Amino acid sequence: MTHRLTHIDATKTVASHLIVLHHFTAYGPLALALDREAPELTDWFFDYARMAVQVFLVIGGYFAASSLAPHGYFQRKNPWRSVVQRYVRLVPPFSAALVLTIFCSVWARQWLQDDFIPLAPGWSQMAAHLTLLFGVLEIEPLSAGIWYVAIDFQLFAMMAIVLWWSRRQALLLVAPLMLASLFFFNSAAGNDNWAPYFFGAYAMGAFAWWAGHSPHRTRKLVMLATVGIAALVWEFRLRIALALMVALWLGYARSQMTRQKVTSKPLHSALIRLIRRSGRSSYALFLTHFSVLMLANVVWASMPWTFDGAALVFTVCAWLACIALALLFERWVERPLSALGRRS
Repeated sequence: MTHRLTHIDATKTVASHLIVLHHFTAYGPLALALDREAPELTDWFFDYARMAVQVFLVIGGYFAASSLAPHGYFQRKNPWRSVVQRYVRLVPPFSAALVLTIFCSVWARQWLQDDFIPLAPGWSQMAAHLTLLFGVLEIEPLSAGIWYVAIDFQLFAMMAIVLWWSRRQALLLVAPLMLASLFFFNSAAGNDNWAPYFFGAYAMGAFAWWAGHSPHRTRKLVMLATVGIAALVWEFRLRIALALMVALWLGYARSQMTRQKVTSKPLHSALIRLIRRSGRSSYALFLTHFSVLMLANVVWASMPWTFDGAALVFTVCAWLACIALALLFERWVERPLSALGRRS
């Protein structure tokens, strides 16, 4: 898949910005001011925008299937090279963003005393982050939402090993693991530091890819919908409903592309180029926005804001700063560092 897919870039863009705005309604004095100015709006972002992470889980499974087993079975000699490549793709940009977060938190703590600003990390805490083990070791994360990076790596490694071990019977093993996640692991919040808790949504993305390439695509999408609805009847979870909708939509879009023998829409307009750039920088936005959030709270708390709607206006400005930083980070940090993973 050498071409970017516009519909997936657009979906990633919306989801990443929802997560950023969720964090703006969750941390610091700026969040309190937003809640006073627009309580219904901030309540919605606080309660529901965080579910956008399900979009990335589904898309992650979709692309894992496309790279590891595009035809439904593992097509590489062993999973370890793929797992190492995924680690190198994720961790160098993640590490660079952590350095930025640490410097910003050191400065922010001089001006604002708030529990959401992380303390300077020790060596063990840094080691836990660089190995992506901070969640399973129950070590305090240094930034908001970075638990997803560790889970993404766990899920990819789990999928690669399962596909390799099962060989040409891959679907027969992935399917029961998906069912176990949807009906058992995902029902216990205490499991949320481990991949099996999220594997249901991840596997839905994988099955969306496989269904989209199947000559029986409609039947397989119906089967996927049936499994998802059964899981919701068993125990309704809005996050699973969202994951199911995204998976069915991706599967349908892929089936249309397969039928028409195209991979993506041509980049023929400024809007398409903007969506492509925004989707490509979604990981950078996810990694760097917490630094802007800390500094924005410092500025907000240190200056008098008297006009109506000040918190909303200030948040929009901080949000735009997050976008600008993400674009720069993706171009000059993430892209060069991620290239290491393609060469490893």
